[in-house]
Amino acid sequence: MRSHEKRVNVCPRTQGKYLVSVVLTAVFAIASLFGTLLFSADAVADAAESQAVAQVGNATYASVQEAIGHTSMKNATVTLLTDVAESVTITPLKGMRNVTFDLNGHVLQADGSAVITVPANMQLTIVGPGTVAGGTQPAVDCRGALHVEGGTFTSDATLMRFAETDETSAQGSFSGGTFTAPTLFNLLDDAKNLGYVTVRGGEYRGMIPAGLNTLVLLSGSFSDLSNLAPYLADSLGLIPGGTSGDGMGDGMFHVGDLAISSKQTLVELNPASGLQRLSADDLLKLTETQLNGIADYLLVVDSDQLQALNDQIDRAMQAVEKRKAFEAVSQNITITAVRNGADDVIDTNSSGGAGPQLRTSDHDGISTQVTVTIKAVAEPEEPGKPSNPEKPEKPEMPRSGSAVQALAIISLLLVIASAICAYATAHLQSSRMHN
Repeated sequence: MRSHEKRVNVCPRTQGKYLVSVVLTAVFAIASLFGTLLFSADAVADAAESQAVAQVGNATYASVQEAIGHTSMKNATVTLLTDVAESVTITPLKGMRNVTFDLNGHVLQADGSAVITVPANMQLTIVGPGTVAGGTQPAVDCRGALHVEGGTFTSDATLMRFAETDETSAQGSFSGGTFTAPTLFNLLDDAKNLGYVTVRGGEYRGMIPAGLNTLVLLSGSFSDLSNLAPYLADSLGLIPGGTSGDGMGDGMFHVGDLAISSKQTLVELNPASGLQRLSADDLLKLTETQLNGIADYLLVVDSDQLQALNDQIDRAMQAVEKRKAFEAVSQNITITAVRNGADDVIDTNSSGGAGPQLRTSDHDGISTQVTVTIKAVAEPEEPGKPSNPEKPEKPEMPRSGSAVQALAIISLLLVIASAICAYATAHLQSSRMHN
């Protein structure tokens, strides 16, 4: 009886301990599972953070293309977060047309096609610093609008390709950046024309093909000027020979306002030293007048003013020959920059070949003026008459101060001598009387 009661009393305790153990085990298991899940979530978040290559607003994305797809009217800038190899197309959300791409100091490299493709009706603005590296592919293919404000763009082939078709026309605007490739600009395969591309700044190392008639160069520096003349605006020319930090030429040609400069704006001609009529080339050399343009531009001397100067030169030469006087005279001559290439305008006084076309009326003021003066010639005097040899003039005795002094000394000596003689005579007479 006691043993039975004892067994009954012991069993509830054993069951209580077992239940507590089971509960603790379950709690521990649940905690472990929660910790594992929490750690896994943190690890996934860290991994996602480490793989982010682009950012829009505060959100980061694992690809540039994904980031472009999440731009909005509020956040339209895609910022590159790391160097990445990816070819992207500007395809934002429906309704978005303008996207800004900030290179943020990183490199976006081509992956199988052009690094960046801008479809028709899309507008992309690229800001630097940073690099868009095409490798064997173009840096940009554009059917829409492209604005480049900074950055470095490279390619081993054609750097930028544009297209104007029957449906759309590409536009390009470059205000800064460095552009390096064998060919800088060209057409896409299906293009009829380039579109409208304007260069307003930047450094361009490479060749620009001929025939891109909608390309305009307003500013910038260029390494190859072989085809640049048709692309310069009428008021512009190329200034060669900029200097780098070490004082050496940088090998670039800088686009600037077309300007004429004369080192000698005032020139004097001396008839006594010999004169000859001047051609237009003679005048340009004499005044050292230069134009900062290239072969597309030349200098033209006003023919009427040059003729007037040569008429005065003829008069001066005749005066010298006939031994007559010639009064000084000055002639102002205007030298104008004209654009070469028109077949219907010919000026035989132009320097650099016939066929210049006068600049548009907006730029008729691109000229300079020099002044040429012919010095006066005095009429020579008649030679003087020779003196009569039969009546030679008596030479006058010199009356210098030395001669006068000599005469005074001689006179003094004579007076002394006379006084001595008188004294001696008186002394002899006195002696005789005493004797």
